[in-house]
Amino acid sequence: MKILILEDELTARLLLQKMLSEFGDVDAVVNGREAVEMFEESAQNGALYNMVCLDIMVPEMDGHEVLRRIRTIEEEYGLDGLDKRAKVVMITALNDQNNFMSAFHEQCEGYIFKPFSKEKILKTMKQLGLID
Repeated sequence: MKILILEDELTARLLLQKMLSEFGDVDAVVNGREAVEMFEESAQNGALYNMVCLDIMVPEMDGHEVLRRIRTIEEEYGLDGLDKRAKVVMITALNDQNNFMSAFHEQCEGYIFKPFSKEKILKTMKQLGLID
């Protein structure tokens, strides 16, 4: 499995990397622009991300915009079928109804409120069919 993490807070980023590294290759970036660039590069190379974890409040481009651009990239490369596209999970401190509903409207598959735990991450991964 190939995983992309967008998280600007160092401790959270390192913790997510450690938790997810047992399931595959993990790339981590600190701003939205880097996340979009990494995702597009993976689409160009055919080495697609299976899972993308997005924080919402990050520099240069927020997580909502990153999600919209990811879905656009998938569409451009013919990867927008449910069986081909990345599973996107928002992992954020924003637990208000507007951000939650916006994320699902933008086609995320999961939403985890911070502080997150390994149990929450694993439960979401199981629900999305990423692990058994």
